[in-house]
Amino acid sequence: MPSPVVLGITGASGAIYALRLLDVLRSAGREVHLSISTSGKDVILQELQREIDLQQFDLAALELGNEFANAKAPSPYPIPVGEGKCGGQVHYFHHQNFLAPMASGSFLTAGMVICPCSGTTLSAVAAGAATNLIQRAAEVHLKERRKLILVPRETPLSLSHIDNMRRVTEAGAIVLPASPGWYHGVRSTADLVDFVVARICDQLGVEHNLMHRWGEE
Repeated sequence: MPSPVVLGITGASGAIYALRLLDVLRSAGREVHLSISTSGKDVILQELQREIDLQQFDLAALELGNEFANAKAPSPYPIPVGEGKCGGQVHYFHHQNFLAPMASGSFLTAGMVICPCSGTTLSAVAAGAATNLIQRAAEVHLKERRKLILVPRETPLSLSHIDNMRRVTEAGAIVLPASPGWYHGVRSTADLVDFVVARICDQLGVEHNLMHRWGEE
């Protein structure tokens, strides 16, 4: 049984990437340990009109409905839709719960993704200055030399953003900007979302069929 994947959702634009990633991980039968920052909750509400209660969390608020029902990938790559509802388990932890398993290096994981990753979170990870569970878990993954994937979505980038990306990369993290490609037969916004989610899954070693790879017939 694979180790759990840790997913942190913070307050950058691009909340749909996080929800789709969660859906795909569950569809793949992967156990997910989830935490959402206050700003992450606010962005989910603003961008997706979904109300999240961080105190009395309900996973149903994050489940995708028909948003991807019409998504088409080049044959023979159908998009899995809705399978996550009966797939891998999701364990939610409040962002101020420093007693959560992901706060300790003794808790084994298959890696961590912060998606989307805000500039504030990026800065905290680069400085090793954790003020919430997501930032602490990122520190743990760096010190344990486990995979940490940061998915920023910011443009243009300031010098501090670029410097923080360099610093976390030197510390062992993978910076994977939410910059979708267009070479895989884009037909909808869902295809662009799935491109980024596919690249995240590739880094985690999670099998998927979300996109047509370059060079494939």
